[in-house]
Amino acid sequence: MRPSPTLRSLAQKKQRPTVDPVAVLREFTGGVREQAAPGEQCEMCAVPIGPEHSHLADVPGHRLLCTCRACYLLFTEGGASHGHYRAVPDRYQSNPDFTLSPAQWDAMGFPVNLAFLFYQSDQSRYVAFYPSPGGATESLLDLAGWDEVVAGDPRLQELVPDVEAVLLRRLDDGFACYLVPIDACYELVGLVRQYWEGFAGGEDVWQRIDDFFARIQERSRG
Repeated sequence: MRPSPTLRSLAQKKQRPTVDPVAVLREFTGGVREQAAPGEQCEMCAVPIGPEHSHLADVPGHRLLCTCRACYLLFTEGGASHGHYRAVPDRYQSNPDFTLSPAQWDAMGFPVNLAFLFYQSDQSRYVAFYPSPGGATESLLDLAGWDEVVAGDPRLQELVPDVEAVLLRRLDDGFACYLVPIDACYELVGLVRQYWEGFAGGEDVWQRIDDFFARIQERSRG
């Protein structure tokens, strides 16, 4: 028979403090150093990182953090920070069976033929954004129709809240739908913000958007 734990061991377990992995990282590295531009250093431990790096979602802060691989791996398990930080995965999938009517699209109020949606856990609801020359713009219209779309599409129901998104592009004959990491959506936002010109955007930005979706399609196959 397995022996019962002693009162002393139970007391020690009860008094053991909760470990904050972010505080441990900062103590180990001697505190956060002078802030460099995002993408030049890990925003957790301040070690230098290159242009190709991992990201964490700061869930209550509604922002992405650039991180080194070691810090990223600390948060691949959901309970590492009690849900405060979540590792952005590297999963790309196409969804060729996706269906959305023009009326449902129009009801969500996207002025361009691009949008992304994801489930925001701290608000317990889906949110919808579209890229614009000013950055990511949230659609504030009713998304009840989108809830119906998700309820009828098992693939959409598999998305991880806060860190994976549905990326949509409206075409002449329907919609291209991809399930992507949330940082891919903000890559598209940055592309539009940097290269958009005039009222319609210009040929250059739309060529870059075509190239972006070609890369998304290729990664989805892999």
